[in-house]
Amino acid sequence: MSTNISGTEVFFDKDDIIVSKTDLSGRITYANQTFIDISGYQETELIGAPHSILRHPDMPRCVFKLLWDTLQNKQEIFAYVINKCANGDHYWVLAHVTPSLDTEGNILGYHSNRRVPSRAILDETIIPLYSNLKSIEDSHKNKKEGLQASFAALENLLQEKGVTYDALIFSL
Repeated sequence: MSTNISGTEVFFDKDDIIVSKTDLSGRITYANQTFIDISGYQETELIGAPHSILRHPDMPRCVFKLLWDTLQNKQEIFAYVINKCANGDHYWVLAHVTPSLDTEGNILGYHSNRRVPSRAILDETIIPLYSNLKSIEDSHKNKKEGLQASFAALENLLQEKGVTYDALIFSL
């Protein structure tokens, strides 16, 4: 995964939806044209690649932990995510991620639809929150300890507000 970061934000149309599917290990099995266009990757570069190819270094790992914990419990989740394009640009999404289940309830893979998020919500709430969580992670020399500390901070915030993560997201 390239670490080049341009600092340039790119946008997609409010009526567009970024769609992808992954297998159980998070490798991309499907990418719609909007996903290909906004990410700047060719379809051949995306299919078979880990979805983490898009991971932006400013994205707190604790949000991904929450996402994966939720999916492993066969539940859907909504989350704000900053992704990195192939050229180092970035884009924000409001992601709806669900596990894909077979007829017996076994997880086969994952499906994600991403929409344009509210700029006001990003600027007023999500960016400051994620910056704080990322600072907590980065304040630890050990990545595992940093993840645990930021996850605990996120859990404490939710507990203080008396809401789940999804409830917090929908309240914004």
